[in-house]
Amino acid sequence: MHDARVLVVDDSAAMRALFCDVLEQSKNVVVVGTAASAAEARSQIAQLQPNVVTLDVEMPGMSGIEFLEEIMSTNPMPVVMLSALTQSGTETSLKAFELGAVECFPKPLKATPEQFAKTVGKLGKVVVAAANSNVRDRPRHRGPKAESTEGYTPNGKIAAFSTSMGGVDALTEVLGHYPKNCPPTVIILQTEPALAEMFIARANKDCACAIKAVADGAELVAGTVHIAFDPGKHVIVEPGSPPKLRTVEREPVEGFRPSATLLFGTIARGGLSAIGAVLTGMGEDGAKGLKLLQAAGCRTLAQDRGTATVPQAPAAAVEAGAVDAELKLEELAADMLTQCGTAEG
Repeated sequence: MHDARVLVVDDSAAMRALFCDVLEQSKNVVVVGTAASAAEARSQIAQLQPNVVTLDVEMPGMSGIEFLEEIMSTNPMPVVMLSALTQSGTETSLKAFELGAVECFPKPLKATPEQFAKTVGKLGKVVVAAANSNVRDRPRHRGPKAESTEGYTPNGKIAAFSTSMGGVDALTEVLGHYPKNCPPTVIILQTEPALAEMFIARANKDCACAIKAVADGAELVAGTVHIAFDPGKHVIVEPGSPPKLRTVEREPVEGFRPSATLLFGTIARGGLSAIGAVLTGMGEDGAKGLKLLQAAGCRTLAQDRGTATVPQAPAAAVEAGAVDAELKLEELAADMLTQCGTAEG
């Protein structure tokens, strides 16, 4: 893992100073320069050669989203967008992911001192992960909407995923391959709640199957994907016919809530037939749980580390010996559907 060499781009001198101060206190982070506009940033990138850019969405002249599009089309590099998570801000964040941003980080504009410290403290870890991402090499494509509803029959097996940084892009790809009558699916998505809600609303319109936020007591049945993102609650699976999702207020598991390891573990302990997968993301959440699924006889997958936007989480699962196969996203989606049902023709 190499250090992050960051260029901070923001039209506000106060915000530039704030984020520089935060980043300079972070381990393995060096701020190589700042810029107040896209034109200034363009020059600084050429001169300073940063390996990460933090980019404000709202700037005079060329906006952050327009400059992001320019960067990704002319000189692709890891970009972390900084945005207030308002209604328009979350819509812009989803657009930023589509264009190739590694992460969209919330500006802590109206936070308590405790919330502020927690939020900005995470920024250093985000930029280090971005500096070690595969953004330059990852394919920029979208899975086709699976319009066919008659050719796929689920076999009752549960599909369970976990993902964090880079996860919106990865889930867009995987769920784009899901048919209307998809396997019962539960997903841990570690991202800002407002962004997750916006993603779910968009995915529910764009995908052939139903996409919903996890709700306590929801039944795991074919045709519906449940996404858990509430940082105040874990989600577990309760065995039954059909199995049910339960939300529980417990302490974080190894720093994560909701915890993929806890989710996978309840599926394994419940003796349920399932297939589990760890996609792009930071940290090691899911690795131990995937190992439990594997020991219970379930098939386990990880997104290919060479193409995962942020390979930390898939790498942790592979290194734990918890992965049966390491696959690119399209292959992973196909494997998941094959394991969880049958298709005609």
